[in-house]
Amino acid sequence: MKLLIRAARIIDPQSPFHGLVRDVLLENGLIRQIGESLPVDEDDSSIQRIEPAGLCLSPGWVDLRVSAKDPGYEHKEDLTTVCRAAMLGGFTDIAVLPNTKPVLDSKDTLGYVRQATQGQAVSVHPIAAITKRAEGQDFTDMIDLHHAGAVAFSDGEQPLTHPDLLLKTLQYLRPFNGLLMNRPEEQNLTHFGQMNEGLSSTLLGLKGMPAMAEEMMIERDLRLLEYLYPQSAGRPAETVLHFSTISTARSVGLIRQAKQQGLPVSCDVAAHQLAFTDSDLMGFDTNLKVNPPFRLPADREALKQGLADGTIDAVVSDHNPQDDESKNIEFDHADFGIIGLETAFAVVRTHFPEWPLASLVEALTHRPRQILRLPAATIDENQPATLTVFDPDLEWTYERTASRSKNSPFFGKTLRGKALWIINKGFVESL
Repeated sequence: MKLLIRAARIIDPQSPFHGLVRDVLLENGLIRQIGESLPVDEDDSSIQRIEPAGLCLSPGWVDLRVSAKDPGYEHKEDLTTVCRAAMLGGFTDIAVLPNTKPVLDSKDTLGYVRQATQGQAVSVHPIAAITKRAEGQDFTDMIDLHHAGAVAFSDGEQPLTHPDLLLKTLQYLRPFNGLLMNRPEEQNLTHFGQMNEGLSSTLLGLKGMPAMAEEMMIERDLRLLEYLYPQSAGRPAETVLHFSTISTARSVGLIRQAKQQGLPVSCDVAAHQLAFTDSDLMGFDTNLKVNPPFRLPADREALKQGLADGTIDAVVSDHNPQDDESKNIEFDHADFGIIGLETAFAVVRTHFPEWPLASLVEALTHRPRQILRLPAATIDENQPATLTVFDPDLEWTYERTASRSKNSPFFGKTLRGKALWIINKGFVESL
């Protein structure tokens, strides 16, 4: 099968064609030729064409944090619908959390995910649990899980509470260059918390979740990382510890300082954190109940600055489907989470328009791939065709979702920027 993409602006900082408008010819899953006005037989019906003017082409987008819910919670999401939602959002690759039922803590459960998604256009990469049932007690067999295809290790929605557990995990992963992903939250400070602790939580009469609950765990984890990798011993070039969904200004500052010291650390931010602050919860909209919670305007600006200077490595959707029974109830009883795969790119373009497009693409492509140790994807001749075609300025209204759940605060909102095709594993999907 051949596919010709006409006059697309290539957005790929690692490509020799970055910033140029070029035709791209694909054949049998590879980029065969890149050039200006490539000569092809216009009567050849075997050549599929993508020709609308003004489109951009980048390597396929990667989401580091997706809750697929399958197995066990298929009424909220299943592996087919999550792949469809990812595709509509422009993602060719997603990393799925282990918090299913059963938990992704064995070769059998990882095998189920890999087998169930083989025929999908989206590549699904399982993140295996660090502890059995993600309960923070007994270790899983991480070496076996690594060989079974786990791209990283995390207890997902559950932070690693015990410092000795985190230290031993880092030591256990060291021989095979494994990645530990931790969501920083000291849960002893957030029990029964509903939103960010501050003026808004006081006015609403809701139990707050203090920023220091996140910051204390980041400080702790960085100290442990420095203990394991002292400067004199040399440090790995790749990330060893990744912080998922940071949300406060101090968190950004701590990670910025750690990177300046050469620690092998990385982090990401959920796209929706750039759109809201805690004052937006004054209407008790349960679709705005997320964890980590929306913080103060100063925190949101610090997150943007962290993206701009490269402290924050990646943007994630933090896609967390919840059914009506989990959301259409009193705020303090509602579950945390929003769906975000279909809107992540557009939310960033809409609420952080001054961030250069090339930097956003880098945070959705090369950095996530490097963090997960996935094969590199770049736009050059004789490279695999793992691509996203998108219009960075298209205005559209979010009205429908491919997810089984509907818990999004962006329904009915006009957003900027949209993926239009993904190309991956030989699939060419129009969105």
